[in-house]
Amino acid sequence: MKVLLVKDVKTLGKAGEIKEVKDGYGQNFLINKGFAKLATPEVVKNWEEQKAKEAAELAAEIAKFEGYKAKLESEELKIEREKAPVGIKGSVTNTIIAEELKKRGMDIDKKEIHLKKPIKSEGVTEVDVKLGHGIHAKLKVNIVGV
Repeated sequence: MKVLLVKDVKTLGKAGEIKEVKDGYGQNFLINKGFAKLATPEVVKNWEEQKAKEAAELAAEIAKFEGYKAKLESEELKIEREKAPVGIKGSVTNTIIAEELKKRGMDIDKKEIHLKKPIKSEGVTEVDVKLGHGIHAKLKVNIVGV
């Protein structure tokens, strides 16, 4: 019996491989537990189409993140805060930076913006932004007191 492995099986092979197995092992263990599907031409074709679609989506996501990186590193994010006797009133956190980026059309989660500590003074600060898939950007945040 030929089966298409849907998940990695330690002693048999990796997901996506077609393997020849004994009928009982294939039917009672692999297919029954969801590790494999019977390798019919239709199942194999659907598997290949699904993998091609996932690869295209991944490539599109990486391209989007590369665009974000270029935009983040070329621009300076200006945030205005009320002045205090020393520095600014309050502080600028990753949440505030994420909201400002969202206004500019970049949907970046606040958890991906890494500040060592909240910004409490005027000036330019460099912030690390992890976009995903190993893509990092350095964003310059300019805090201006008004």
